[in-house]
Amino acid sequence: MAKNLAKNVLGTALQSCSLAPLTGFTRTGCCETNAEDFGNHTVCCQVTDEFLAFSVSRGNDLTTPRPEYGFEGLKAGDRWCLCAGRWLEASEAGFAPPVILEACHERCLEVVSLADLKYHALR
Repeated sequence: MAKNLAKNVLGTALQSCSLAPLTGFTRTGCCETNAEDFGNHTVCCQVTDEFLAFSVSRGNDLTTPRPEYGFEGLKAGDRWCLCAGRWLEASEAGFAPPVILEACHERCLEVVSLADLKYHALR
């Protein structure tokens, strides 16, 4: 499912990352971004237990449900739009979750390289 005119890191139409759980800074299912998205939530990944533990160790618990925000908590295998900087930090620490290139917004290339994303592409 293409979203608007946004482009992915491959230069084609940005694809949906996940509707269940509903992800994206704007909660449309796409890793689209706007001027209010200071975290640059543009990397679509499939989270792993190792990444989720790493994220908790960095102060961002993505596993605990937060019903007040409509967030059910993530589990390994879920797809999620991550902040490009957090994905890079996880990659440098050896915990990068695999990415879905067609659903990574081109703006993530301001922070991470296409080569790194391709290396970690979900196969």
